[in-house]
Order: sequence, then structure tokens, then C-alpha cells
Amino acid sequence: QVQLVESGGGLVQSGQSLTLSCAASGYRFHINDMGWYRQAPGKQRELVAKVSRSGSTDYGDSMKGRFDISRDNAKNTVTLRINSLKPEDTAVYYCNADGVNLETARGFDSWGRGTQVTVAS
Repeated sequence: QVQLVESGGGLVQSGQSLTLSCAASGYRFHINDMGWYRQAPGKQRELVAKVSRSGSTDYGDSMKGRFDISRDNAKNTVTLRINSLKPEDTAVYYCNADGVNLETARGFDSWGRGTQVTVAS
């Protein structure tokens, strides 16, 4: 099983920037895609951005421009930089990773517990 731990959330003022980080840990695994999703109160979870092992990125609708995703394959980490934060960015941000467990050859799709981002106007 691959565990994901997010960090970097908190309370910020509108217009500020924030960086979220996620680290994957486990035993003998290969990660394909890593990404960030968010869920605001009363809304469905939505894609913020994801990045493949080769570095190809995919951003959710309306996420392009202020969000920047990057990853470090050697450290099994993914980072999300959010610029010019708006109150509507307030949500729980979840890290996601999918890949293969090299011991069992089974695929996995893991989620972190989430980190709260609150943007004050």
C-alpha cells in the first residue's frame, strides 16, 4: 500500500500564494500519475492538476494560469503552487497517485487525507 501525506495548507489572505506538497511512501512501488484534487463544501471533488511520470501535465477546467504542478520522481513527491488565491479556492486539497505495486504487480490508486486551504477575502 502506498501512503500519501499532504502538507502546506492553511489560512491565507486573498491574493497570496501557497505551496502544497505531497510525499508518497511505501515498499517497492512505481508511480505513474500524481495529482491534486479539491473538494469545496457542498461540491464534488474536482481535478486541479495532475502530472505524469514523464512530466506531462493536465489541469482541470478553470485551473490553468494560477496553478502550477511539479513532481520529483526520485523523491516521490508532487507539489502544487497556487498563485493569486481567491476565496473560491477554499477547499480540502487531496493528493492522488496511481501506479503499480512491484511486489504484487497490482495497480493502486491512493489518496491522501487532504489538507485544508482557506482563503480569507
